[in-house]
Amino acid sequence: MKIERELMRGAGPIAVMQLLSSGEMYGYEIVERLASESSGVFELGQSTLYPMLYNLEAKGLVRSREQRADNGRNRRYYRLTVKGSRKLETDRKQWSSLVEGLSSLGVTRQWAPLPSLS
Repeated sequence: MKIERELMRGAGPIAVMQLLSSGEMYGYEIVERLASESSGVFELGQSTLYPMLYNLEAKGLVRSREQRADNGRNRRYYRLTVKGSRKLETDRKQWSSLVEGLSSLGVTRQWAPLPSLS
């Protein structure tokens, strides 16, 4: 299911930081793992991912470094900073509260189809 831009705007950085909490990764690796580990929910293009990573880096939540790959090209690797780890923990708590609140409203339960108006 394609997620609307506004929802992805909040969830995307959390998903990226969650992945990076397990270790350093380069951009394409992040794209691939986000898609595979989220069952396709987080299928981000590079045009979405890299501005997100630059923003996270500007905020001090991730740090990057370049390293030459076996094919001779430079790769930029990203890792979560201590500040990023603290932010991720705060975001996890907030996201959990949000999901709990939505569940209380019935948003996350299986919905019955809407009745026909005809």
